[in-house]
Amino acid sequence: MTVTKHFVLAAGGTGGHMIPAYALGAELMQRGHHVALMTDDRGAKIPGIFEKGQMHILPESRMAGGLLGWLRGFRGIMAGRKMAGQLFENFQPSAVVGFGGYPALPTLLAAQKAKIPTVIHEQNAVLGRVNRFMAHKVDAIATSYQDVERLDVKYLPKTHLVGNPVREEVLALRGEDYPPFLEGGVFRVLVTGGSQGAKILSEVVPDGLAMLPVNLRQRLQVTQQCRAEDIEAVRAKYADHDIPAQLATYIEDLPDKLGWSHLVIGRAGASTIAELTAAGRPAILIPLPGAMDDHQTVNVREMVAAGGARAIRQPNFTATELAKQIQKMALNPETLANAARGAWNCGLPNAVRDLADLVESMGGAPLTDVIRISGAERERRATGSPSLAKDTVEGHSA
Repeated sequence: MTVTKHFVLAAGGTGGHMIPAYALGAELMQRGHHVALMTDDRGAKIPGIFEKGQMHILPESRMAGGLLGWLRGFRGIMAGRKMAGQLFENFQPSAVVGFGGYPALPTLLAAQKAKIPTVIHEQNAVLGRVNRFMAHKVDAIATSYQDVERLDVKYLPKTHLVGNPVREEVLALRGEDYPPFLEGGVFRVLVTGGSQGAKILSEVVPDGLAMLPVNLRQRLQVTQQCRAEDIEAVRAKYADHDIPAQLATYIEDLPDKLGWSHLVIGRAGASTIAELTAAGRPAILIPLPGAMDDHQTVNVREMVAAGGARAIRQPNFTATELAKQIQKMALNPETLANAARGAWNCGLPNAVRDLADLVESMGGAPLTDVIRISGAERERRATGSPSLAKDTVEGHSA
C-alpha cells in the first residue's frame, strides 16, 4: 500500500533544471504523493512545465554584480529561506530535492535548518555551483553521468547514478524504431538551441544546409527554434535557399518533432542530451562556450565516444564545417542509423523511476541503493587515474 508523502522540489528557471524537476514531480504525483515546486520568475514562465501541483516563486537571489549585487543576492537568499521555511511548516515534506539554480539554495538551506532530508540532482557532467556548495550537507547526491567533474571523491559513498529524467512523451520514443532514412527519401532535421534559443544556430545552420550536395539539400525538411529577434531573418534565408523550414520561438510539440527527426543540431545542454539518448537520435552538438565550468563540452563526451554525436566547438562552427559533418553522417543512410544506435546506448531510461525511488526512501526506510558509482570508478577518482571518456571531444569529431 502506498503511503502518501509530501515532497518539495527546487529548481532554477532554465529548462535544464526545470524539465527533470517536472519529470520527477509527475512521477511522484502518479505514485500518490503531493508535490510543491520552488522556482523563480523564469521557471514559472516556461510553457507546459509543472501545470499540476503547487508552485511557489522565490525572490531573486543571484550573487553577482559587485558588492551591492552580492548584498542583494544574500538578502534574496535569506528571504527565500524564510519563505521555504514557512511552506515547510504547513506542507511538512518528507524530503526536499534541489536541481540546481539559485532557488535551490535557500530551499535546501531551509530544509536543513528544519532537519528535513535533502537530495541534490546534478544534470550535467560537471557538478554545478549550488550543488558543489551543498554537497557536503545533503543526504544523497544523484548524478546523470558515471563520471562527474568537481564531485569530491569523499562524497561518492552517498552518490547514486540515476540519469537525467526526461518527459514521458520523450521516453516513449525509446521503444520506437529510428525513422527510415532511405535513398531519395525526406531528410528531416531538427534544430534546437535550448530554452533560450541560440543566435549562432540561426546564423550558421541555414547557410550550412544550403551547402549540402543537391541530392541531400533537395530532400531537406527543417524544423528550427529561433529567438524572436532572429526568426524573420532566418525565414528569409531559408526562402532564399529554397529549403522548406518550419520556424518557431518555442517548439511545444518537441517530442513529436524529435520522434520523426533523422538528425538534430543543437547545444549540448543536459536536457538536450538526455532526450537525444532516451530517444536514440543522432546529433551535431555545439557546446555553449560561456556555460559554467564549460560543462556542455564535458556533457557531450560520452555521446561522441559512443558514436552518437559529433561535437563542434563554437569558434569552429561555420557553414562549411557544418555541411562537412552532415555529409559524413548522412550521405550513407547506414551511418545515421549506426549513430542513432550509439545515442540510444547512452540512454538511462529509468532515470525518473530511480530518482523517485531514491527520494521516496528519504526519511523512512534505509536509502534506496539505486545505482551507486561503481567501486572501480570510485578507485579511479581517488587515485586520479584518467577516464576514457575525457579525451573524446576536440575541436570537432573526425
